[in-house]
Amino acid sequence: MPPPHFSISISILLLCLFFFTLIEATKPLNLTLPHQHPSPDSVALHVTSTINASLSRRQLTSSSTCGTGNPIDDCWRCDSSDWSSNRQRLADCSIGFGSGTLGGKNGRIYVVTDSSDNNPANPTPGTLRYAVIQEEPLWIVFSSSMFIRLKQELIINSYKTIDGRGAAVHITGNGCLTIQYVQHVIIHNIHIYDCKPSGGAVVAASPTKVGRRGRSDGDGISIFGSQKIWVDHCSLNHCTDGLIDVVLGSTAITISNNYFTHHDEVMLLGHDDKYVLDTGMQVTIAFNHFGQGLVQRMPRCRRGYIHVVNNDFTSWKMYAIGGSGNPTINSQGNRYSAPSDPSAKEVTKRVDSTDDGEWANWNWRTEGDLMENGAFFVASGEGVSTLYSKASSVEPKAAALVDQLTQNAGVFGGPRDDQGQSGDSYSGYGGGGDGGTGAIGGTSRGSSSNGDNNFFGMIFGNNAPPRPRLTLLLLLLLMICVLSTSTLLLW
Repeated sequence: MPPPHFSISISILLLCLFFFTLIEATKPLNLTLPHQHPSPDSVALHVTSTINASLSRRQLTSSSTCGTGNPIDDCWRCDSSDWSSNRQRLADCSIGFGSGTLGGKNGRIYVVTDSSDNNPANPTPGTLRYAVIQEEPLWIVFSSSMFIRLKQELIINSYKTIDGRGAAVHITGNGCLTIQYVQHVIIHNIHIYDCKPSGGAVVAASPTKVGRRGRSDGDGISIFGSQKIWVDHCSLNHCTDGLIDVVLGSTAITISNNYFTHHDEVMLLGHDDKYVLDTGMQVTIAFNHFGQGLVQRMPRCRRGYIHVVNNDFTSWKMYAIGGSGNPTINSQGNRYSAPSDPSAKEVTKRVDSTDDGEWANWNWRTEGDLMENGAFFVASGEGVSTLYSKASSVEPKAAALVDQLTQNAGVFGGPRDDQGQSGDSYSGYGGGGDGGTGAIGGTSRGSSSNGDNNFFGMIFGNNAPPRPRLTLLLLLLLMICVLSTSTLLLW
């Protein structure tokens, strides 16, 4: 019969083997996100080539009443004499990192007939909320023009298109649009404004998944942990926090043809400078109009690769493009019109960086941009060189064509600047820097001081990401195992 200490040693060795297995599972993860492109420069190159080809076609068919040279619009508007008979053609028209976003393509058409939002936990058939939580792909359209005042966040499931063409659809109220841990969502031709914080209520995220939500910030569109998202031809303004936020490991996103006005912190890309997964964030920002009453964050970038191409920046009060955490910013063929304030002429801002030693190697590039009224862009890293990227082999079209490319930015038909139509006034710019909270109140979704608590408090159901692994604790337990085993074997 073996001595007692031998049995104890075997037990401890088996326990150590178990911990070895757990530690193996906690090795560094592959940080590549779903749908992250391995060569973002090649995507930027393809976007530039697509724009050039579309403009060339426009010049060859100058008698056409349809083509504008904008490759997205020409794709679905000029494909046939009646786009409404083939709405799902739109899904073939995205460019950039969000190219290939399906939305509800090949799903059935769902017609919203009821503008109410009376029961976020158990939505009524015929409402927008009922449509967006379904599990099947749906192409959602509207029976008529309508004003939808949300009681809580509108949580959108995968493979959905919200298509407002042919109607004037206004979405406002509490929470607005939440795109959380899903894929393939298209938001098109919608007015979104006067969005307020929400939370503390039970909300449905699918027909079978209902839970109590934490507090939201009052963003117009919140995108987190999601991929293949396309926001096109929307008009956004007057929200409590951001107009569009893209955070927490989101990628493969295109934000195009939108009309942004009357807001402080317009667009946040990246959750936190230390949130490593956002290194894989890739966003195309194309053909947007950044207009009256904007202050900053057009966008504000943390990590990732951001392609800003052929946008019209007509107004800002602090800066247009900001960043921290070493993002790559590729600015091509934009028009930047600086404000009259002599202290706000710089397009760019390295947020919380006091000297160029902190950001000299960040790759920020300007190519073919038009600088008006004293505007200037401070390039850095490889952006200082003309050999910055593969995309430099195809010159972007001159920013002088931005008027043509952005002439239809925002919602088609009617006013694109909603001026806060629900009666809520814009609080305006209160001065100060680009801190996490900003000047318009609300909570600081983008603030590094808050960590992840605000986000994880909002999450429920199986779509939530796993909590951080307990690697340090397991290593400590392993050390105890090794020391205990060594002591026993010496008996």
